[in-house]
Amino acid sequence: MRSRDSISGYLRNLSAAVSYPFETWRGTIGLVAVTLATYVLLVLSTMPEFSLQMLGDGLHWFDYVLVSLTETIYRTDGLSSLGIIVLYAVLTGVAVVNAVAQLRLVGPTGLTDLSGVVPGLLASGCASCGAGLLGFLGFAGGLAALPYDGALLRIAGLALLLFFLGRAGHPERCAIAPEATE
Repeated sequence: MRSRDSISGYLRNLSAAVSYPFETWRGTIGLVAVTLATYVLLVLSTMPEFSLQMLGDGLHWFDYVLVSLTETIYRTDGLSSLGIIVLYAVLTGVAVVNAVAQLRLVGPTGLTDLSGVVPGLLASGCASCGAGLLGFLGFAGGLAALPYDGALLRIAGLALLLFFLGRAGHPERCAIAPEATE
């Protein structure tokens, strides 16, 4: 029975964490901004040299690069890979908005619950090789040798994000339930 209570408590915390950005306009705008920025970063990271060359020629190429790389992701890995990138971008937006709220409410010590999001931010995302932001750090070659073209790494990054969001819960409420006195 205790296991069932902990799972339902985790799911309540996850639901509260995901719904928190939608409680205010400021949170929703922050979520949308971070989600779009994360999506753009992840898409541009699929072919960093192409992105840098085109954008180096001028920002007027930005829309062409973004649409072209999104189409490349869809054509090479399908709708599931594009869905993983969108889900990853949304969950990153939720994590950042919640981290900012915790920082605002309780200071830097309150970020311990969301500190585990960092591995997910570094490990997930890239549609073509699974490298995510690690590709920008020079680890794309090693990650390209992973089985299933890095799909397991992307899913593990999403699982990390979900785990730590569920562990942290709503930033304005304590995620640890008080113990019942007997």
